[in-house]
Amino acid sequence: MTPDGAAYSGEVEMVSTRTVDGSLGIKANHEPLMAMLNPAELRLHVDDSEVVSFAQGEGYLQMANNQALLLVEEATPIADLKLDDLNAKLEEATTRLEASEDGSAAHDLAERDIHRIQRFIEIAEAQT
Repeated sequence: MTPDGAAYSGEVEMVSTRTVDGSLGIKANHEPLMAMLNPAELRLHVDDSEVVSFAQGEGYLQMANNQALLLVEEATPIADLKLDDLNAKLEEATTRLEASEDGSAAHDLAERDIHRIQRFIEIAEAQT
């Protein structure tokens, strides 16, 4: 789920993502779990031959009752990532960082945006 609605809904065999503590793979019948998510490539293994991938922003993961719920700021299909757009966003976020006061909410937001965009750029470059 994103602020714009569901990016994906359906059954999968495994969810693969990155938490603040490291990489994580979750299969059916996993123990209940709550985790904070870092920007990363989110892989939804639908079956042995189909994987749906997103560039995921920060968020939270909840695994309970054999269901995984990911609440993320952003989930962009990997195929939709455009390096030119990401580089422009990175430049804009860097400008906002430089214009903001250290320790302010605007400064912290710009830092988080830079971190997420840099990760999305890495994901996009790995696909080419």
